[in-house]
Amino acid sequence: MSIRVVLVDPKHPGNIGAVARAMKNMGLTELHLVRPKAFPDAEATARASGADDVLDAARVHEEFEDAIADCGLVVGTSARQRYLTFDLVEPRECAQLVAEAAQVGNVALVFGSEKYGLLNVELARCHRLVTIPTAGDYASLNLAMAVQVIAYEVLLATRPGAPTPPAPDVPFATGREMELLYEHFERVLEEIEFRDRTGGGHLMARIRRLFNRARLDQNEMNILRGVLTAVQARRRHAGTK
Repeated sequence: MSIRVVLVDPKHPGNIGAVARAMKNMGLTELHLVRPKAFPDAEATARASGADDVLDAARVHEEFEDAIADCGLVVGTSARQRYLTFDLVEPRECAQLVAEAAQVGNVALVFGSEKYGLLNVELARCHRLVTIPTAGDYASLNLAMAVQVIAYEVLLATRPGAPTPPAPDVPFATGREMELLYEHFERVLEEIEFRDRTGGGHLMARIRRLFNRARLDQNEMNILRGVLTAVQARRRHAGTK
């Protein structure tokens, strides 16, 4: 099981190196990069200041979904509210969730680009949204600073001797498994001609938020997939009469 840091669309290679340094300070070694503008890069290596091993082992993805596909808990980071209300946690509470989930599966801590942060489509794939409290109205943090704060709290929550939350009985459904559930759900809604009554065309976004908030385990996810399959079978059988 692992705790990974995922950087989505990082623009400056120096920030990637600074993030690697912050991670190594706090005992995190697994770095995933989604569409980095420049990597590998000499500036990233220079800013890593000895965390070259974290950079060397970094995995690069073209799609965000691939970086979180095997994760049972995905935590997005943002200083801004979006069009849907997300479940907000602060770093200390976030670290406790990470410590719990990391006992049975992989965890992703996701950070957006320096300029825009995470997009709504990316936040929709996160189970929780963590925000770092700041003084006054100036809430903008350097990317590496934000990683440092979250990673520090995770270190405190997971180091030897720290109180450990009870491990879940069943692993949480991974990002890839949840995507398959959403695709299945959307197909069934189309087959039964269930139309969006929420206004604004955000039906699937709200369904995602519902299940992300619930944090389904693999048994619960399989039950829902079974119900959807039964609905499809019943409808097809009825259509043959």
